[in-house]
Amino acid sequence: MSKQVIVVGSGNAAMCAGIAALEAGAQVLMLEKADETLSGGNTKYTAGAMRFAYDGVGDLMPLLKDTDDPRLADTDFGGYTKAKFGEDLLMFNGGRALSPEQETLIGESLSAMQWLGGHGVKFEPIYSRQSFEKDGRHVFWGGLTLAAENEGVGLFDMELAVFERLGGSIRYGSGVTGLIMEDQKIKGVRVGEEEITANAVILACGGFEANSELRKDWMGGHWDKAKVRGTPMNTGDGLVMGAEVGARSYGLIDGCHATPMDLHMADFGGLNLPASERKNYRKICYFLGVMLNANGDRFVDEGQNFRNYTYAQFGKAVLEQPRHFAWQIFDAKVDDLLYAEYRFHDAHFVQADTLEELCYELDGVDPAAAMATLEAYNAAVDDKIPFDPTVLDGKGTDGLSLPKSNWAQKIDKGPFKAYPVTGGITFTYGGLKITDTGAVLNEHNAPIDGLFAAGEMVGGVFFEGYPGGSGLTSGAVFGRIAGQGAANL
Repeated sequence: MSKQVIVVGSGNAAMCAGIAALEAGAQVLMLEKADETLSGGNTKYTAGAMRFAYDGVGDLMPLLKDTDDPRLADTDFGGYTKAKFGEDLLMFNGGRALSPEQETLIGESLSAMQWLGGHGVKFEPIYSRQSFEKDGRHVFWGGLTLAAENEGVGLFDMELAVFERLGGSIRYGSGVTGLIMEDQKIKGVRVGEEEITANAVILACGGFEANSELRKDWMGGHWDKAKVRGTPMNTGDGLVMGAEVGARSYGLIDGCHATPMDLHMADFGGLNLPASERKNYRKICYFLGVMLNANGDRFVDEGQNFRNYTYAQFGKAVLEQPRHFAWQIFDAKVDDLLYAEYRFHDAHFVQADTLEELCYELDGVDPAAAMATLEAYNAAVDDKIPFDPTVLDGKGTDGLSLPKSNWAQKIDKGPFKAYPVTGGITFTYGGLKITDTGAVLNEHNAPIDGLFAAGEMVGGVFFEGYPGGSGLTSGAVFGRIAGQGAANL
């Protein structure tokens, strides 16, 4: 008789868990708190990019939707080794060694992508955000090359189609309110007054980023002031239910992915917009200019590294500034390099013909101090080194107490533009401790019989930041593991 598996949530991790459980012969019911329109968790809010280890173009071609794209012949994808993936994760570990969860993420990343590709989930090169043209070729940078067709919405749609084709069923508007535990074993879930039994339950319902009270209690600082750039449904339900049955909390509970976002965006990325447009409130081209706070000061090295290694930390840096905002400043030399979200119909910005005029347009900023900062920055730019956005070009500043290490160009060609930003929280890092089969451990490090976790629910994957594109890959890796574990319980 087939095992009965319940998956709580419907995002990428939940879908991968459901698909893997179905493959292993289980019957799967997915329970989603949101209605159908808001289903999919944070997945629909993403750009669909997935970071994984690969040796070269030979590993990428089977994953591509369009292998006849004429640009492929003039593209340098490079490679991204497991060792490099590990180095990139270590940059954000605060001195910690790679965790077992990170080792699993690295080691299983390519096979998870191949597994999805084998089910018809296809991808396309991220030409618009991860490559620059150089000597007639498209050169990819930063180890991140592929995203799902139609980004996060497309990833969800493709995974849902696989889940339903394999026989899975999904119920919307069915928020799980508790776990049923009898004789130290999870026997099912409660949806309000309804009880649904199962052999195993997989919690894949996200972190607590959409719960301002939990952010304040568990993260402290200014996190209750952060904009929420993802789904309003990730309110920590799985973590709370896990704690009620003795699950072990694990990872950095006050850590999170936080991105510079349009200061005037609505929480949850504008629920009145199509899901594919909600991500457009992010503003992550700071590396092409500078950021100023209310005092008119720079506060980060905007060129410290490629932006997909810094954006998940710089949202936190913005939030920590006076009044929790900053302005991103650009000149006309880089206007054509700014990502599409800077031309989004609801993007807020000011424009002026001179830098001095621009400084007086920066609401909430000391204009004299801002002008002094920009003049000092321009005077410190090293003009001897050419600008090259495809590499860490070493074109920096000289003599500033806070340098800009790469891509430092003088801000001197009008018209000038400035975009107001704040910190937007995407997902939280603290979660539950699991075994190598995805089973949740209790406080005594023993598996809780019948309980599994995936996605944001898994602690120990990220600590003080993360290399971009790792989140969706983590969901796929640990979702697949949890689905197999639950079906084979």
